[in-house]
Amino acid sequence: MMSWQTILAIGSGGFIGAVLRAYLNGLISHKFPHELPYGTLGVNLIGSFIMGVLVAYFMYTSFFSLHTKSFLSTGVLGALTTYSTFAIESFLLLEGGHILLALTNISLNAIGTIFMAAGGFYIAKYFTNS
Repeated sequence: MMSWQTILAIGSGGFIGAVLRAYLNGLISHKFPHELPYGTLGVNLIGSFIMGVLVAYFMYTSFFSLHTKSFLSTGVLGALTTYSTFAIESFLLLEGGHILLALTNISLNAIGTIFMAAGGFYIAKYFTNS
């Protein structure tokens, strides 16, 4: 069970991450207008890089408290982009020599999420066009 301090850390980090996501997505989309969603791509790339930096610090130093780790990783980066979690988990599987598991994780996330988004879209479309 999570403590109220951890919940507060994640929630406040989530608020900051969500606002950052909206701001950065809009900024990047404005600076690089294109049919390809560069705003989302930029947020995912930035978030994944920061997640890599943080996880290395978390693994190799004792500088951060549990609440700070929760605030930064689950809160800020979790709201900024859940893609960063997917990216670091896939990297750690590769780093650990679990190539097949990593490729399975990558494939299921990349393809599975697109199919689920399509399924949700078409279900909602069906019910709104009835």
